[in-house]
Amino acid sequence: MNRIVTIIAVALAAFMLASSTLFIVDQRQFAVVYALGEIKEIITEPGLKLKAPPPFQNVVFLDRRIQTLDSPDSRPIFTAEKKSLVIDWLVKWRVSEPRQFIRNNGSDLRNIENRLSPIVQAALNEEVTKRTVRAMLATEREKVMTDVRQRLQDEAKQFGIEIVDVRVKRVDFSASITDSVYGRMKAERLRVANELRYTGNAEGEKIKADADRQYEVLVAEAYRDAQKLKGEGDAKASAIYAESFGRDPNFAQFYRSLEAYRSSFRSKSDVMVVDPGSDFFKAMRGSGSGAAPAAPRK
Repeated sequence: MNRIVTIIAVALAAFMLASSTLFIVDQRQFAVVYALGEIKEIITEPGLKLKAPPPFQNVVFLDRRIQTLDSPDSRPIFTAEKKSLVIDWLVKWRVSEPRQFIRNNGSDLRNIENRLSPIVQAALNEEVTKRTVRAMLATEREKVMTDVRQRLQDEAKQFGIEIVDVRVKRVDFSASITDSVYGRMKAERLRVANELRYTGNAEGEKIKADADRQYEVLVAEAYRDAQKLKGEGDAKASAIYAESFGRDPNFAQFYRSLEAYRSSFRSKSDVMVVDPGSDFFKAMRGSGSGAAPAAPRK
């Protein structure tokens, strides 16, 4: 029994010794080996490595992947024409010299980010103040990012890092200028809308007046043609009546009596108080000159 306990104790001791002297370096990391508080070795190759047990040596790992630093806040920057712009940016960086990085910033990546942010902001300010709003929004935006990256390269070497890329994510006017710009845009759109509306109303009135004129002309021409046709018809009718009445005066007198009756008795409710022996009823009595006409003579 004591032999088994001894074997287990030795195995545990061996395991603890191995765990304190062996470590694995990931391909995404740098391994910094410290010996009594001093950097002894920087291991860049991945794999299983050996070191002295603590407190003689200990290992600190640094992430060697590309890191992203975003602008902590959006501060207004004045352009060459004294216009205030709000610019959001990001910087892609990674550790290139682990020894230099640790000496200047320690092993915490947040330390370098806190120191790098004002440097990036200052470099961006210098580039923006040399350019106009149009250049920042369109024509020279890419050049601004390139120039800022070049400015940061020398600064980055002091921190043991490499600047991979600099990007401008957003360029916008400050709140006061934005409201003013939107106000001017709205006023301009309203002006254009009113101008189009007034032009449309004027064109509409013009079209309506032209249509009314054409309507009056068409009605006048139609009335003229109708009166002309009516006059021609009346003339022909008068000629026919005159010819007919000239051939037989009795028929003419009889026809006039019928027209008089038609005009007098237009409705069943019409009432006339007349002497039955008056000349008005001669055609009805069939006597005198108002009698029905005889057959026409040959």
